[in-house]
Amino acid sequence: MARASEIRLLSTSAILGYGFPEASLAAGMARQPHMIGVDGGSVDPGPHYLGSGHPFCSTMAIRRDLRLMLKAAIGAGIPLMIGTAGGAGGEPHLQLVARLVREIAAEEALHFRLALIHAEPPRAEILRRIAAGQVHPLAGQPPLAPETVERASRIVAMMGPEPFIAALDAGAQVILAGRASDPAPWAAMTIRAQLPPAPGWYAGKMLECGATPSIPKGHDCLLVTVDAEGVECEPMNPARRCTPLSIANHSLHENSSPIHHIEPGGMLDTSDCAFEALSERAVRISGMRWHPAARYTVKLEGVELVGYRSICVCGTRDPLLIARLDAFLADVRQQVSDKAAAFGATPDRYTLNIRTYGRDGVMGAREPVQTIGGHELGFVIEVIGQTQEIATAVLGIARTNMLHTDFPGRLCREGNMAFPFSPSDIEVGPVYRFSVYHVMEQEDPCALFPIAYEEV
Repeated sequence: MARASEIRLLSTSAILGYGFPEASLAAGMARQPHMIGVDGGSVDPGPHYLGSGHPFCSTMAIRRDLRLMLKAAIGAGIPLMIGTAGGAGGEPHLQLVARLVREIAAEEALHFRLALIHAEPPRAEILRRIAAGQVHPLAGQPPLAPETVERASRIVAMMGPEPFIAALDAGAQVILAGRASDPAPWAAMTIRAQLPPAPGWYAGKMLECGATPSIPKGHDCLLVTVDAEGVECEPMNPARRCTPLSIANHSLHENSSPIHHIEPGGMLDTSDCAFEALSERAVRISGMRWHPAARYTVKLEGVELVGYRSICVCGTRDPLLIARLDAFLADVRQQVSDKAAAFGATPDRYTLNIRTYGRDGVMGAREPVQTIGGHELGFVIEVIGQTQEIATAVLGIARTNMLHTDFPGRLCREGNMAFPFSPSDIEVGPVYRFSVYHVMEQEDPCALFPIAYEEV
């Protein structure tokens, strides 16, 4: 692709399925962007979605956003790129979004070349890299053991911009990718246009969250113009505006360092960035730098099944119970242990958690305020069992004893708790935990990410 003087990039929202105003999309398309895109997912909602293969946005919401974006991109003859499709970027997530794209194309009579970039690396390749000493832990994790790889329910690798560039070079107009670095699709567009990598990566950091860098924050459309010296950010909804402070604030998010952002292939350094208000609604940022890494690495994310969950929600406003809460909960736990063991659910077969909202339900043991200041407390009782049957059985005992356990001075003879739902006990299903959170060295940035093409 010939070198461009500038590239205009349009992001519709923070996540595919979060929604955006149609008027904002129309305003963005009127600015003649060279690409439209959206981040399809995140690791933020936890390990369940990667393990289960389910999206964390509804299919109805994803379909709505996709339809508008597809019609806009195909109508304008520009690429549409989505990373981490379907929420977690595994194969089931990628295939879900691909199916929706095909259905919408048939309904709207749209024609385009589709690329699917897969992101579940072969387990044998991961094991080979472990043996070669080319897999390294992140965030205090232990070294990756072969048995952890074999036990994992699903493992994805996080691609950089290179597979997106390859798909564009092959003529794809709609590109759906599995797990990807959030800024990668936008960085790919600028790098392919022969602009310096630093502004492109910075633009991606802004665009990955839609109009979140603006105020008031919200899920809306953001236009970023990239040139060789920097980027310009402007929300497409007139009710929002970007300011130097809102942009600088957003550039701090989701990193252990506020100024050094590690990405596949290098590091984005924002320590010398300058922020200039171009108007009341637009900001220009310059001074970002890109430092290539000595070794190209991709992040691995994997989860494993740890059991099955059942939960119950209840609450109390009994002042006598609240006054001696710790002793009451200790009595409940002891009774659950004794009664569950009687029908074979020994403590090694389940975990009981009781979260107390109104005291420390949010922060747990890290909560610095120990005094209960309210007149009522809410409880979420959670049991994780080796099987769903065990989880539900133990939960039933826990719920019963939360309701009926006696305590000194107790006046209520019918029950200690109020329950907002009937049935009170809810089977949630499989529970996963992150077990792989590592980086793996790669000589070829595209090797782990095969691309399949089709004419839609």
